[in-house]
Amino acid sequence: MQLAAKWQAKLASELDAGYMQKLLSFIAQQRAKGIEVFPQEEECFSAFKLTDFDQVKVVILGQDPYHGPGQAHGLSFSVKPGVKIPPSLMNMYKELNQDLNIPIADHGNLQAWAQQGVLLLNSVMTVERSKPNSHQKKGWETFTDKVVELLSQEHEGLVFMLWGSYAQKKGKAIDRDKHLVLEAVHPSPLSVYRGFFGCQHFSLANHYLKQQGKTEIDWLIPTQTPQQGQTLSLF
Repeated sequence: MQLAAKWQAKLASELDAGYMQKLLSFIAQQRAKGIEVFPQEEECFSAFKLTDFDQVKVVILGQDPYHGPGQAHGLSFSVKPGVKIPPSLMNMYKELNQDLNIPIADHGNLQAWAQQGVLLLNSVMTVERSKPNSHQKKGWETFTDKVVELLSQEHEGLVFMLWGSYAQKKGKAIDRDKHLVLEAVHPSPLSVYRGFFGCQHFSLANHYLKQQGKTEIDWLIPTQTPQQGQTLSLF
């Protein structure tokens, strides 16, 4: 459970708290029983390994990890290379294309964003296979509320992207005098035409970062090069 150095220091007391120890014990017991929990143990805190506390510029808040095999790897909305791009992420790519004329990526791994300072945070960070929301109200929400609180209090000039009512409720504690909060419906196929398409959040984020004297995010996802002997099956 190694986090990047600054996160490790900021969250040490939270990670040692009773509720967190109870949560981690519950997950360990699930795994010991042979129940599949996603993402894999070593990938659960990927967002906190790839984007350290003082590197955060943008926060994209998700709800629950993907619950299918091989999908979740600790970054909200992101899937591993070789996995079919989920509908919500494809809609994010379509909005990027409309907003900034960025070509639609051929895979769903958002690590390139994370490495530039986009914290891809799920409110609940684990899930049982094929059981969406199965780890809700086990303690993750308390932990990720603390993360949002720390970011809001100790940073200035961050961009928070809150898509859907769940993310928007979680973001109520953000200091909007210090940060840009962008809200829209969720990019899922059920709601995307009710205001996600055309929201221009990606260009708005970069415009704000530039105003803050920060480097803009390059939203282009690099083409995934398959390893020798492998092919990518994305669709």
